[in-house]
Amino acid sequence: MLTVEPASAGARLDRWLSDRLPDLSRARLQALIRGGLVRVDGAVLKAAHRLRGGERIELEIPSPPAETLAPESVPLSIVYEDDHVLVVDKPAGMVVHPGAGRSLGTLAAAILAHAPTTAGVGGPRRPGIVHRLDKDTSGLLVVAKTSVAYDDLVEQLAARTVTRRYLAVVHGRVRANESVVDAPIGRHPSDRVRMAIRPVGRGKRAVTRYRVLERFAHFTLLEVRLETGRTHQIRVHLASLAHPVVGDDVYGKPRSRPPVPLDGYALHAATLAFVHPVFRKVIECTAPIPERIERLLGHLRDAG
Repeated sequence: MLTVEPASAGARLDRWLSDRLPDLSRARLQALIRGGLVRVDGAVLKAAHRLRGGERIELEIPSPPAETLAPESVPLSIVYEDDHVLVVDKPAGMVVHPGAGRSLGTLAAAILAHAPTTAGVGGPRRPGIVHRLDKDTSGLLVVAKTSVAYDDLVEQLAARTVTRRYLAVVHGRVRANESVVDAPIGRHPSDRVRMAIRPVGRGKRAVTRYRVLERFAHFTLLEVRLETGRTHQIRVHLASLAHPVVGDDVYGKPRSRPPVPLDGYALHAATLAFVHPVFRKVIECTAPIPERIERLLGHLRDAG
C-alpha cells in the first residue's frame, strides 16, 4: 500500500509509481496498470491518470513464471572445447540468451543441447554463459561447462584479465593512430533500451583502447580492446567520437547505413584469451573475419 503525498498532485500515475519503484520498469508498471493490478482508492484507472494527492494505491505484482530453457539443436561453430569450457564463434543475428522479443534460436538453447551439463551452471536461462555479445555482433564467447569453471571465469572477467580483441569498421577517417576512451557508461536518461556516456557517479567506468589498422576514403578499420565490459561499450564509445560502427542504427543514426548490404554490425570479436580454470594455462582463440565484413572491406578497398 502506497500513499500519494500532497506535493505529487498532478503527477501521472505511471510516472509516480516509476519514481517510487525503481526496480520495476515503466513499461512493466504500465502493463500492470492495464491489467487492472494497480488500484487507486480501489478504482482501476489509466496510466495517464493525474493524481490529486492523498490517494491510496495498491499494487498486485504476479510472481514471475518459472525460468526454464528448452534445449534446441542449433548448429554451433566451436573453436575450443574440453570437459570444462567451450569457446564458440557466434554469428551475427543470434541472440545470446532469451529476452524481450526473442525466446527461440538463442545461443543459450544451443549450448544446452550441445552440453546438457551446463543446465545447472549459472542462471537457468543462461547456462554457463559468463559474458555476452550483442545480437548483431559476431565472434568469440567462452562458456563454462562446470560451476568451478564458471566461478573462475567470472572472477577473471571482474579482474580484467580476460583479453578481448575486436575488429570494427567505423564511419569517418579516425585521425589518431591509437587512443583510449575512458568515459563512464550507464542507462540513457530518457531511453531505457539505450546506453550512454554519463557523468562520473552516474555510470560505471568504461575503458576502450583502439588503434587504426586501415583507413579508407570515408571509413576506418580499427582494432579495439576492452579493459571493461559494459553493455554496448564499444558502440557507445566509438559513437561518442563521431565514428559509429557501420551498421549500427541505434547509436549511429543517421550516418550508419553501410555502403553495401551488411547483416548486423561491422563488429567482430576476433580474439579471446583467458587462463584455463582448471589447467591454469592460457587459452587463446581466434575467429576469422566473417564473410559479411570481408565483403564490406573488399568494397571499401576497391573504392580506393
